[in-house]
Amino acid sequence: MPHSDELDAGNVLAVENLNIAFMQDQQKIAAVRNLSFSLQRGETLAIVGESGSGKSVTALALMRLLEQAGGLVQCDKMLLQRRSREVIELSEQNAAQMRHVRGADMAMIFQEPMTSLNPVFTVGEQIAESIRLHQNASREEAMVEAKRMLDQVRIPEAQTILSRYPHQLSGGMRQRVMIAMALSCRPAVLIADEPTTALDVTIQAQILQLIKVLQKEMSMGVIFITHDMGVVAEIADRVLVMYQGEAVETGTVEQIFHAPQHPYTRALLAAVPQLGAMKGLD
Repeated sequence: MPHSDELDAGNVLAVENLNIAFMQDQQKIAAVRNLSFSLQRGETLAIVGESGSGKSVTALALMRLLEQAGGLVQCDKMLLQRRSREVIELSEQNAAQMRHVRGADMAMIFQEPMTSLNPVFTVGEQIAESIRLHQNASREEAMVEAKRMLDQVRIPEAQTILSRYPHQLSGGMRQRVMIAMALSCRPAVLIADEPTTALDVTIQAQILQLIKVLQKEMSMGVIFITHDMGVVAEIADRVLVMYQGEAVETGTVEQIFHAPQHPYTRALLAAVPQLGAMKGLD
């Protein structure tokens, strides 16, 4: 069933009334309630909130990974415009169809790359696997493309890194490998789930800048999940603030920072350290 007329012009993703729950002791526990948002091509939407607010389970629901873990997902609409410009309803896709969507049309960068990278395969093999699956490339062609992606994420000596294992790389280098893997098939939507939280501030700044540059080159829509309002100011176009599983405020980054409406948003902003605030306390 075609859905192209249901997606507003310019949007690459639209979600309406997303509800997520988990069963515990034979009771349904709500994790996300009535969440609606959209994402435009080339736009960065930051989803902000503290731990347990529903940010990450929302991302996993979009990737259709929650059902495998026992999550209960209901949604009136979950539309994605693929790279081919075909519009699909994600909730209607079966497991085999979703395997073709993940990586090719929608990709995800996780917070801790060591839990996502396979320790027994080289970096090159892991990037090439996605390319071979989605682009029908030969092993040699996939390895050439994997090397090009490592170059694109600014990894020096990319040819050498292809034959390295994840444990042989630094944290910042592993995160760049994760980005290369996620972007290897040029997805329409990239979901970044706190990809810089475990990194020091210098590497964090480099990774944020890298995502912005690659987003512009590929015209991707980016959903950036974080609890760090400093990161939001650096990277976001629009902000969705979540609290206890609900969206409490949404707006442009300027509106959220200069005229926050909800008390929780104001509390998040107040928690950001101010330059000079500790002066005289030492």
